[in-house]
Amino acid sequence: MPPALLAITLLLAVTFCYAAVCAGSPFGNCRKCRGMGHALKTDRKGRLKRGKDCRRCKATGKRIRTGRWLYNRWARIYRAGTAD
Repeated sequence: MPPALLAITLLLAVTFCYAAVCAGSPFGNCRKCRGMGHALKTDRKGRLKRGKDCRRCKATGKRIRTGRWLYNRWARIYRAGTAD
């Protein structure tokens, strides 16, 4: 199998797998707070405490995946263009 054909096949496989992940689970953990929804702080004795709410995910701990965001944007534009 030529290297170019192998590369194209692998690229298509990765793309379809990512599309399946976006369709099955459109939300992933927030990268900043790692899905906690807030930061962790330590007090003077070294014990963990809840910190401030995460501003990126607005304390939900979830974010929308890039592929799902692109699909939602495309669907919204398509609906707006075909609406009578």
